[in-house]
Amino acid sequence: MTPGTPRIAVVIVTYNSAEVLEGCLRSLVEGSRGVRLTDVVVADNASKDGSLKIAAGVTGLPLQTVQLGRNAGYAAAINAGIEALDLRDIDAVYVINPDCRLRPGSLLPLADALRPPGRGIAVPRMINPDGSLQPSLRRTPTLRRALAEALIGGDLAGRIGTLGELVTDPREYERPGVAAWATGAAMLISTDVIREIGPWDESFLLYSEETEFALRAGDRGWALWYEPASVIEHIGGDSGVNPTLAALLTVNKVKLFRRRRSAPASFAYYLAVVFGEGVRALAGRRTSRASVVALLRPSRRLQKLAD
Repeated sequence: MTPGTPRIAVVIVTYNSAEVLEGCLRSLVEGSRGVRLTDVVVADNASKDGSLKIAAGVTGLPLQTVQLGRNAGYAAAINAGIEALDLRDIDAVYVINPDCRLRPGSLLPLADALRPPGRGIAVPRMINPDGSLQPSLRRTPTLRRALAEALIGGDLAGRIGTLGELVTDPREYERPGVAAWATGAAMLISTDVIREIGPWDESFLLYSEETEFALRAGDRGWALWYEPASVIEHIGGDSGVNPTLAALLTVNKVKLFRRRRSAPASFAYYLAVVFGEGVRALAGRRTSRASVVALLRPSRRLQKLAD
C-alpha cells in the first residue's frame, strides 16, 4: 500500500444479479469515502435478466463492464475483471458479491488494514440484513476439523477452541486479527499479492476458489487480516438451501483438500465428510443428501461443474 489516499478498484461478478446489483453499486458511493475509487468493473457471466442494463443505469461511479459471454464461473470472472484494470495505478482490488452492501466509510479501514508489511488480503465484518453477525472466518481445513464437524456439527465445533474450521464464536469477531481464509463475498486484495500469486483457480467453477486463493497466498507468506471496523451487509447465497449448490460446495471442499494433502490424508478426509453429510442426510437434510450422492456417485452434470 502506497502512502497517502488508498487507490482502490472494485470487481463485482454478476450472474443474473439484477435484483441486487443496483443496491450494491449505489452503496459504493458512500462506502468508498476516504479512498480513491479508481475503477468499478462488473464482470458478467452471461446474465439474461438485465444485469448489465442495471449497471449501465448507475451514475457517479468509474464503471466499466466485462462480458464473458458464458457462465465461466466466479474465478474466471474475477480474473477477467482484474485483467481489465491497470494495476500500476491501484493499491488493492476489492472483490465483492453483488448481494453485498457497504456501510458508509467501510472501505477505508479495510484499506488501512493492508498497510503493515505482510498483510495481503483484508476482509470485513459481515452481517446479515437484520444486523446479526454472519460468521465469515475460517481456519485451515484439516482432517481433525472435518472429523469434529462430522461428529458434533460445524457450529459447535467452531466454538470449542480451534476445533472447527468455521469460526462461530461471536467474540472472535470483535477484535481484528489473522485468519486462514474467509468467505469470498468481500475480499480486499493488495496488488502485490495479485502480481505474486497470480490468477484465481478457474477449475473451481463456484465455491472453494476463495479458499484456494487465500491458502495459496498464505503459503507465500501473505496474511489474511480480519478488520471488524469495516462492515458490509451480505444477503447470502443459496448453498444452504439449494441441493445442487450444496453438493458442489462439498465436492469442491474435498477436491481442494486432495490437491494440498497426501493421498491417505485426502481419503480419510473424504470419509469424514461423507460420514458427516450422511448423518445429516439421515436426519432429513436435503442438502446433505445431495452432497452424499455427489460424493459417492457424482453425476456427469455435477462432475462437469466441479471439474
